[in-house]
Amino acid sequence: MRKTLQLLTALALALPMTSIVPATTTSTPAEASSPQTQEIGTEENVSVRVGGANRSTLIERPGSGYVKLHFTDLRILPGDVLTVSNPDGTEKYTYTRDLKASLTATIDASGFWAMSITGDRALVSVTNPLSRVRIDKLTRGYTDAEMSSQPSVQSICGTNDYKDAVCYQSSNPTEWGKTASVAKLLRNGSSLCTAWRVGPNNRMLTNEHCFTSTSGIEVWFNYQCPTCGGTASATVTKVLAAQVLKVNAALDYTLFTVNNFAAISSFGYLELDARVPAVGEEMYIVGHPAGKLKKLSLRDNNNGGGYCVVRAVRVNGSSSQSDISYMCDTEGGSSGSPVLSRRTHKVIGLHHFGGCPNQGVRIDLVAAQINSLL
Repeated sequence: MRKTLQLLTALALALPMTSIVPATTTSTPAEASSPQTQEIGTEENVSVRVGGANRSTLIERPGSGYVKLHFTDLRILPGDVLTVSNPDGTEKYTYTRDLKASLTATIDASGFWAMSITGDRALVSVTNPLSRVRIDKLTRGYTDAEMSSQPSVQSICGTNDYKDAVCYQSSNPTEWGKTASVAKLLRNGSSLCTAWRVGPNNRMLTNEHCFTSTSGIEVWFNYQCPTCGGTASATVTKVLAAQVLKVNAALDYTLFTVNNFAAISSFGYLELDARVPAVGEEMYIVGHPAGKLKKLSLRDNNNGGGYCVVRAVRVNGSSSQSDISYMCDTEGGSSGSPVLSRRTHKVIGLHHFGGCPNQGVRIDLVAAQINSLL
């Protein structure tokens, strides 16, 4: 009996980690149960006045990936402009007395939040010395050291196989071509998800647990390396979320629109593949894990270094049998990323859970509810 047990144990240890779960299996993996949002910044109270003799000021937070400012005590004279920019002026937002006209102001009871500035320095100025504003608080990105101390759900399955999206431009041009329509979400200046354009119209999709109200949601397109292994982003195009069209917690999705759709219409869009994918079907994920520059998760060391594959379908997620599972690497902030089939290069899942295996909501279930709105 003892020899039999030893033999069974040895056989179990020898089984490959990539064994495929049958397509008919309904399961709830013990670990893959945590939504993959990510805290990437913090809020600070400040008091900096701009106007009069001090018509410009530079706000610096060394090592931060972005700075987002809140203005109060507003006195912007007719014809004057409040400008928030990076030091070299390559990213700039302007605000007049008509804040709504900017399409980049998040207005609240005491003033407004300006659009974030990428990098660790934001330059604020007014042109008329009689204009007055006060910066009373800001959010800024965590430094690398601060980010490394943030808790994160284990969803790097083995070694980390995702790469900068641009790394696949030559070797996998079709997959690379699907990355432009994926954007980073900055939620209320301090936390992160991923979203993407769905269909040709002003429609975007992310997770319900990422947001149900559009207030304070920034959408960053082209936040990605122009060269493989780089550390700086290409020029980012930012818009604000405008209107929530449909939300469903059981399927964990939010369908929404953005302000100034014309600014992001050139980034293309993804199409839905409204079917249950096959177990073993090759797939990939595009997103912003841990707030990083855009990554393409295409390879899986658990599959011998081959392409990521669908491991199981009809897996329990936020609701019964709602998900597919896979070992493609993700991290906090990957919530809302599209999961695409390598057979059709259309979306088969909406990533939302980490835990190895990681999980995405079946897009056939989502499509049944949103197709009429696309």
